[in-house]
Amino acid sequence: MTTNPQQTPPLLEVRGLTKTFPATVALSEVDFTLQAGDVHVLVGENGAGKSTLIKLITGVHRKDAGTILLEGKEIDPRSPRHAQELGISTVYQEVNLIPTLSVAENIFLGRQPMRWGMINMRAVERQAKQLLKDFHVDIDVTRNLSAYSVAIQQIVAIVRGVSLSVKVLILDEPTSSLDHNEVEMLFSVIRSLQARGMGIILITHFLDQVYAIANRVTVLRNGKKVGEHLISELPRVQLITEMLGKELTHDTNNHNHHATSQYADSDLFLKVRGFARKGTIEPFDLDIHRGEIVGLAGLLGSGRTEMARLIFGIEQHDSGEVYINGQPARIKSPRHAIRYGFGLCPE
Repeated sequence: MTTNPQQTPPLLEVRGLTKTFPATVALSEVDFTLQAGDVHVLVGENGAGKSTLIKLITGVHRKDAGTILLEGKEIDPRSPRHAQELGISTVYQEVNLIPTLSVAENIFLGRQPMRWGMINMRAVERQAKQLLKDFHVDIDVTRNLSAYSVAIQQIVAIVRGVSLSVKVLILDEPTSSLDHNEVEMLFSVIRSLQARGMGIILITHFLDQVYAIANRVTVLRNGKKVGEHLISELPRVQLITEMLGKELTHDTNNHNHHATSQYADSDLFLKVRGFARKGTIEPFDLDIHRGEIVGLAGLLGSGRTEMARLIFGIEQHDSGEVYINGQPARIKSPRHAIRYGFGLCPE
């Protein structure tokens, strides 16, 4: 459902939003529009201004210049709580709920139904179960939130926002720790909210997911807006070009062949074939020779860190093989990797 902007004002509109920190212009005269029933994705490299824009909309930071309008009326969120009272709720990658409380208690925390001056837990649990059922999620709401996966915890956070009658839902990197099935579960909830007319702002680095769920995308770079497009009209190459600020070229197709051809097969130290983890990274091959420096390049979210974590045994692969000095090896943990002579310096 997409509202015609000629008939009604946008659900959320940002005009000329600017924020400066000491010696840094984090956001410069950025415009942004969210229509009711739209999933509008914000993309850009690290430092592009995505988080700053969200923090200004939700009152974490105060703007230096610009205006924010909700349903055509100017607002000035003073804090995340104030933003939530206005109808804007945020679900972060790190779910900001209380894991030691039950699912039901988290959904109604601070506004529990009362009876005779005491919390009516039966009503809390009944209403929480119904709210989750509306999104086809059937779980035991009396169990602690910590008993459930990150995906379920994020859905609980979303349901809490929905129960507060929010108009705008902001999802900040919600899929970064989810596998494919959990992403689909979350997207099903997002589509349900979209059908109800809620406006959703999504921040993600996964371009496949941008094209799977978004109606519209805004590209930020170095604190400035460089493009806004209907996703159906935006080729992926153009999206990446706007994010990077330069045209993609294909003159490096044979570089890898030339770089590795100088090494003899006897110098091959690490050979990885078909390594993969369902929902995290597709099968990949990798060869590393003695004395060789191999760079892993790609946009944030492309799978570089996931490759390193699989090879080092932090995450468990579910397909593929690894050979060290020509012999099959089993790397089930970082301890095993260290025994084989591996080291890892996290970013």
